[in-house]
Amino acid sequence: MSFVPLGAHCAIQIAMAEGLHGGDVQSVQSATMQISLLRAVPLGEIYEPFRKFKRVATMSVIRRARVFLLVALLVVLNGCATLRAMSNAEDGAGAEAMAAWARWVDSGGDIAAATTWTRKVKNGVTITEVEEAFASVAAEDNIRAVGELSPSGDTAGSWLGSEKFLKIYSYCSPAVARAMVEFSPHMAAYLPCRITVLEKEDGLWIYTMNMDMLIKMGRKLPPDLKKSVLQVRNTIWKMMEKGAEGEF
Repeated sequence: MSFVPLGAHCAIQIAMAEGLHGGDVQSVQSATMQISLLRAVPLGEIYEPFRKFKRVATMSVIRRARVFLLVALLVVLNGCATLRAMSNAEDGAGAEAMAAWARWVDSGGDIAAATTWTRKVKNGVTITEVEEAFASVAAEDNIRAVGELSPSGDTAGSWLGSEKFLKIYSYCSPAVARAMVEFSPHMAAYLPCRITVLEKEDGLWIYTMNMDMLIKMGRKLPPDLKKSVLQVRNTIWKMMEKGAEGEF
């Protein structure tokens, strides 16, 4: 029967503990070469734990490999889906998405700030002048005013005269709205186009949805529909710009 010193048995046990932590089979094999002549024990007794460790280490490697392959597969599949979505989107979708991300970060995570256009109304411009600018652009570009909502008079602050002005103006091009909903039913959630005038401590502000996100980050539109949607986009933009300057 083959024997090795007891010191080797201890050394191998220590190396196995270290090897199991680091997954290093070589540590165990190296330990068998560094024996101390204290007391002999059967060689088979020494190598049986090593054989068990080797099986455990092999199974650990296999499990890790399976997890890695699963993660890699998910990344590849997700990457393929992202590339497919980008190929279906309008030109400039990636740049628009990054711009929206930058606005989201700059605003401290305010999704509304990331997805809207904002304009400060020039000092001295009145609410009446802003509204007249809206009406002038709507008539010029043939877009229909479909409603107004003024929450300003519906709260307790209005009774005390301390409530700041807030009013929502809605506009729509019926033909374009119908075509967009037929293209994507989800577009119905964005109808009609809305512009809001809000009074803050430093004066009046105009807010509306960022229509570039809606157009550029969506699926490619048919050429005729894209042309019509861009006209609506330009009309809303013009309303915001002229309203902020009080031009009509």
